[in-house]
Amino acid sequence: MFENLTNRLTSVFDGLTGRGAITEADVDAALREVRLALIEADVSLPVIKDFLAKVRSRAIGADVLRSVTPGQQIVKIVHDELVETLGTESAGLSLDITPPAVVMMVGLQGSGKTTSTAKIALRLTGRDRKKVLMASLDTRRPAAQEQLKILGEQIGVATLPIIAGQAPADITRRALQAAKLSGYDVLMLDTAGRLHVDEALMAEIAEIRNISAPIETLLVADSLAGQDSINVAKQFNERIGLSGIVLTRIDGDGRGGAALSMRAITGAPIKLLGTGEKIDALEDFHPRRIAGRILGQGDVVSLVEKAAETIDQEKAEALARKMQKGQFDLDDLAEQLRQMRRMGGMQGIMSLLPGIGRMKDQMANAGLDDRMLKRQEAIILSMTREERRNPDVLNGSRRKRIASGSGVEVSEVNKLLKMHRQMADVMKKMGKGKGLMNALFGGSMPRMPGGGTLPGLGGQAMGGQALPPGFTLPPGFPGKK
Repeated sequence: MFENLTNRLTSVFDGLTGRGAITEADVDAALREVRLALIEADVSLPVIKDFLAKVRSRAIGADVLRSVTPGQQIVKIVHDELVETLGTESAGLSLDITPPAVVMMVGLQGSGKTTSTAKIALRLTGRDRKKVLMASLDTRRPAAQEQLKILGEQIGVATLPIIAGQAPADITRRALQAAKLSGYDVLMLDTAGRLHVDEALMAEIAEIRNISAPIETLLVADSLAGQDSINVAKQFNERIGLSGIVLTRIDGDGRGGAALSMRAITGAPIKLLGTGEKIDALEDFHPRRIAGRILGQGDVVSLVEKAAETIDQEKAEALARKMQKGQFDLDDLAEQLRQMRRMGGMQGIMSLLPGIGRMKDQMANAGLDDRMLKRQEAIILSMTREERRNPDVLNGSRRKRIASGSGVEVSEVNKLLKMHRQMADVMKKMGKGKGLMNALFGGSMPRMPGGGTLPGLGGQAMGGQALPPGFTLPPGFPGKK
């Protein structure tokens, strides 16, 4: 997410922060590079102009240029303006009314509206303990209503029974009645889309809005569409009125122009991000955290939240008890690998750690990617239960058999076993009461390629957030001996 923009801005600010004195000409030169980076990211031109004007007016002030660290001050100014552009504070769904609270989903065809409806419904039922009813009003797209029904069955959320031939307005009235009679907390209306905005679409949605009086009207927009999504959001907001935006396919958006422009153009906050195809791949939108990601500062809070959501509490407590005894076998390592994949894989985790984004090429060259996680798990699954619990029995012939069974070279089996021994040693030290940093590095911070220390890891905390039970640093973590 935002890789291209992050790389460009990071290179610009590296040149500023490494200097002791900065002139107004230096600021203008840097802002020209920032302007090019934002244009390449497909940010709306009016947004770019306003953003740069605000940054420049603050950056050329005497307090900044004459400060001890002017470069860092300018980076902070850019960060603050990014937060302001993105919306300042996180805006969640507003459902605090007499049930049923109606959430109307709108957008163009193919933007991910139906899938997003199911994702939000799953989140409301699982995290917020709401009783949710979904209803498809899309009578034009073939099998659209069946699609929502199937998704509802997969996630355990009720859907309104399908009656062939009913018009969207009639389905809306029936859904409202069913939600009231059956005591549902939330009614989600998945409206029809079009390939482009037209009068018939707007008239249909306006009628549904007037009937249902939604507390939330969410536009589902494809972040990969860039300027097109921004124009669509503007039209929907002017005709229908939006309470928020759901940006989909954000995991594939290396530019970030839609995210940076939506709030400024429409005034409607981005509330949720679709981060993948899986039904649970949905994140709250936090402007301050996103600004940190864009500037390469990471997002450790989101990483810890993601870990807490994906960790099996019983397994975590069992691992904690084993760690206290200094035990860590290959079954435990396999569970850690699976946990990393649930959290978004190696790249997903690393993208949230401060300073790691700029090491992307080095990580790729070192083979630190999701394919490595799959190979390592395959190696462990090729072992017998006794071998996983007692790796000391793995002699040469057994290692050859395991390599053959998992489709890798013996050298990869050896690397995995060496990594396991190192992690087991760490667990033993932590079991004896030593902190994470002391256990890993003997109390000294690891050195990163090109100098500097590993950011965001102090004691047993990451960016001030305690590590969740059962969460360990990823195998092959950069800087880890």
